Amino acid sequence: MKVVAILGGQWGDEGKGKVVDLLSDRFDVVARYHGGHNAGHTVKFGDRHFALHLLPSGIVRGRTGVIGPGVVVDPDALLSEIDTLRAAGIPVAENLLLSDRAHVILPWHRLLDAARERAAADAKIGTTLRGIGPAYESAAARQGIRVADLLRPEILARRVEALAAETGAVLAALGERDIPAPATVLESLTAAAARLAPHVTDTGQYLRKHLAAGGSLLGEGAHGAMLDLSAGTYPFVTSSTCTSAGLAAGLHISPRALDGSLVVLKAYTTRVGAGPFPTELLEATGEFLRERGNEYGTSTGRPRRTGWFDAVVARTSVALSGAEAIAITKLDVLDDLEEIPVCVGYRLDGKPLDTIPAVVEDTARLEPVYERLPGWKTRTTADPPPAASRYVRFLEEAAGARAVFISTGPRREETIRRPDSPFLANLPPPTPGRGPG
Repeated sequence: MKVVAILGGQWGDEGKGKVVDLLSDRFDVVARYHGGHNAGHTVKFGDRHFALHLLPSGIVRGRTGVIGPGVVVDPDALLSEIDTLRAAGIPVAENLLLSDRAHVILPWHRLLDAARERAAADAKIGTTLRGIGPAYESAAARQGIRVADLLRPEILARRVEALAAETGAVLAALGERDIPAPATVLESLTAAAARLAPHVTDTGQYLRKHLAAGGSLLGEGAHGAMLDLSAGTYPFVTSSTCTSAGLAAGLHISPRALDGSLVVLKAYTTRVGAGPFPTELLEATGEFLRERGNEYGTSTGRPRRTGWFDAVVARTSVALSGAEAIAITKLDVLDDLEEIPVCVGYRLDGKPLDTIPAVVEDTARLEPVYERLPGWKTRTTADPPPAASRYVRFLEEAAGARAVFISTGPRREETIRRPDSPFLANLPPPTPGRGPG
């Protein structure tokens, strides 16, 4: 398999960064194909710790990192991240390609994000306030500014003026008073463009040629399938396609290029922001999972809501991406529990249900049906206790795919690998990179 997608199978924060890092040494190129810097992917090995938001996780391994046309890019956030990795000794200059067709997040988008959340009051979605949704909205309205425009000053000025007029009226109507002037934004974009220019290219053409020549590609999803704009718990979703269906469009490659998908699932479930969460725990056990699992957002620091593993969510996510394999993360967080419930279905108005309703108000009323498994009350290591192994098998059967990785801690080294997995056997062999790991 030369082209593989790594997807989240819940509401994000499943540990995709670690899984991408584990597989990056088998691929020439690692590419982000959707989302923005609201995603937070963490890579840990030895005493090194990297929190990535726009840069593909494989860049830490010295792989070529591609930010595809399906991503929305905040230039200042990207430059800050580049500077951080360079200071840590990561060779970014020669390894990063930025799509000339990716859309740009501007200050007006961030202000719109915040103003709409304020206006929604108790009905707010709980966005990261980074301007992601409004940037995708500008793109869909054909009012957006793309990375290529940053390199054409005379065109950029016109586009900035037009977008300022479009968004300024909405911001004023929402009561925003401190609206940046177009000239100020233009000056900032011009400075950012000078630094980003060496990375900018037609990444779609680059990837198509790369694959035609026999190269390999790992697609890095930014969010979980339940945040997918179409398939997720709408409207409490993100603004892009989070399943493997978005890979081809988000990278400008053929859909036929995708050879396989791997869905990442946490051994329990978390969610950030508002929206229905059928297995949410609102008492001491939920707080225990939050503290034991360090469930705070990589990008925002917000505390995550916690709950039991939801098999309906897991098998839906696996089916949406046609995934042949899963990875289970944070199994060690459950080490001290006497009993571990797993949601195997729902009841809605007293009737059994094995799918997620289309109407979000119905999802909020779901009653989970649990099957209770024994805990193992001991530390999970490379040789897990029998009850932990049984729990993993139960999750595999529930999700409908075999686990190729089982994470027992945050670091790369704290991972149970299953080398006998057909999924891993069909990947390109590992090769050394130029990064520190």
